[in-house]
Amino acid sequence: MSKMDRHALDPRLDLAIEREVDVSPALLWRAWTTAEYLKQWFAPRPWTVDHCEIDLRPGGRFHVVMRSPDKKESSDVECCYLEIVSQERLVWTNALLPGYRPAEEPPVSMLGSAVPWFTAIISMQASGAGTKYRAIAKHRDEAGRRNHEEMGFQDGWGAATDQLIEVARRL
Repeated sequence: MSKMDRHALDPRLDLAIEREVDVSPALLWRAWTTAEYLKQWFAPRPWTVDHCEIDLRPGGRFHVVMRSPDKKESSDVECCYLEIVSQERLVWTNALLPGYRPAEEPPVSMLGSAVPWFTAIISMQASGAGTKYRAIAKHRDEAGRRNHEEMGFQDGWGAATDQLIEVARRL
């Protein structure tokens, strides 16, 4: 069983983006774990990331503030890292705050609606001269998955993944 298979998808509850990319796991990792690089790709353009804080340890804070092009709307995403395996896997959730404190209410999306609770599993596995990259959003129930999908998960996370690859190629 490969490392990625341990996080098998449940199509009723999970959403995923998966790509074979021509960038090494080391460069993808750097783009995911360095605030100055993450700010360049995490929000689908034309949105931007105004603030990024990364405390890369289990229980640590992953905090991103995204802004609309006119700077009138924002999305404040605060998460807790659950698992960190250098150059292989990042696991974080918006259901917990730093220090594993339960969050009081779901965060608000870029479009003004509540984001369902989910756990993100970002996997990077060396594959030939590049990487098999997978980003999974695991949801508690089908309603949460459906809500996240209707909010534009595939388009938003897909665009961010394209931007991640662009940034990683420049590192």
